[in-house]
Amino acid sequence: MTPRFIHLRLHTEYSLLEGAVPLRALPDLCREHGMPAVAVTDTNNMFAALEFSEKMAAAGIQPIHGCQIDLAYDSRLQPGETRLPLAPLLLLAQSEAGYGNLLKLNSCLYLARRNTVPHVTPEELEAHSEGLICLTGGPAGPVARHLAERQEGAAEALARRLAAAFPGRLYVELQRHPAEGAARTAAERETEPGLVGLAHALDLPLVATNDVHFPGSDMHEAHDALLCIADGAYVDQTGPRRMLTPEHRFKSAEEMAALFADLPEALEHSVEIARRCAFRARKRAPILPRFAEDEVEELRAQAHAGLADRLVKVPPAAAPEVYAQRLDYELDVIVSMGFPGYFLIVADFIKWAKEQGIPVGPGRGSGAGSVVAWALTITDLDPLRYGLLFERFLNPERVSMPDFDIDFCMARREEVIAYVQDR
Repeated sequence: MTPRFIHLRLHTEYSLLEGAVPLRALPDLCREHGMPAVAVTDTNNMFAALEFSEKMAAAGIQPIHGCQIDLAYDSRLQPGETRLPLAPLLLLAQSEAGYGNLLKLNSCLYLARRNTVPHVTPEELEAHSEGLICLTGGPAGPVARHLAERQEGAAEALARRLAAAFPGRLYVELQRHPAEGAARTAAERETEPGLVGLAHALDLPLVATNDVHFPGSDMHEAHDALLCIADGAYVDQTGPRRMLTPEHRFKSAEEMAALFADLPEALEHSVEIARRCAFRARKRAPILPRFAEDEVEELRAQAHAGLADRLVKVPPAAAPEVYAQRLDYELDVIVSMGFPGYFLIVADFIKWAKEQGIPVGPGRGSGAGSVVAWALTITDLDPLRYGLLFERFLNPERVSMPDFDIDFCMARREEVIAYVQDR
């Protein structure tokens, strides 16, 4: 049976201090409402992407990867303004290329915006548009903002620019959240006629979304308190503050069909978009850079040389052959599990930090049980002296990436991060 509507706009708890849909509850919500697919579009982040993909796929529901991204849609600062006006667009990944571009845009949000709030520029959006479907953002989106300001020409110009950046992949987004006895919020009433007219004038398809922030209307009051916490406001304050309606919930297809009975094509396009988005993120084995031509021999050489140096400088807790036997045992395990490169990489940046006079912790967690780590100066604790077990750190019967807990000087840790990036 063909679904009538698919949710393409949804904020999980990873939309920090904004969304309140628990990922663990999403499969049951979809089953309850007979929805074979759903998108997650957290605000300016994709923290939930892999967990969302795995949970939905395991439940037999199609995950659609997306993100609500703030766009600096107008480069002109008005008198008295200190930053560019921002408005949200919705981006959905059609393919692996699109998912990759979504990741790049997430990097643009932050890496190039160190002294301002996260956003992308139109130029960045155009450079990374391949494989992405774009929704105009509803009544809060940049096109609607121009319409609300009676700047019809600017709205059309921006819509044309977006249509050129996303050929055949731009949809004009409409929302209807009944509030206070009306069928729409004030912003929705104000902008919908202009959005519909613009879509018809430019031959762009309409799509209906519901801006889901919580599972059901019983969560509205708690979510309202969450928004107050985020904004430093009070639930009972008389002044204006950000508020959502009880209709910002996970609605059924039937409810959406009733809301958009006059625009059935907007509902159909939500299903069309879901069909166009066939990609999902999958778990991958860690990819480590190659540290040396022969990492096994390099690790053995560094470990044996390092142990010899340690035993000269530190009074041993056992006979040298006991250390050598433990070292060879650990090396065999590390090599058999395929992690010699990991130890070499960690040892490299810790040695560099110490050479630069950057304080490094002596070792914390189960990694302190490794003689190889001690020999490579990753840790500064002699495992044999304290009876620490290597198997708590790395065990062939429980294959997983090793994980050293490393503490760097708070004031200079950025130098270490920069070194790792450059290296």
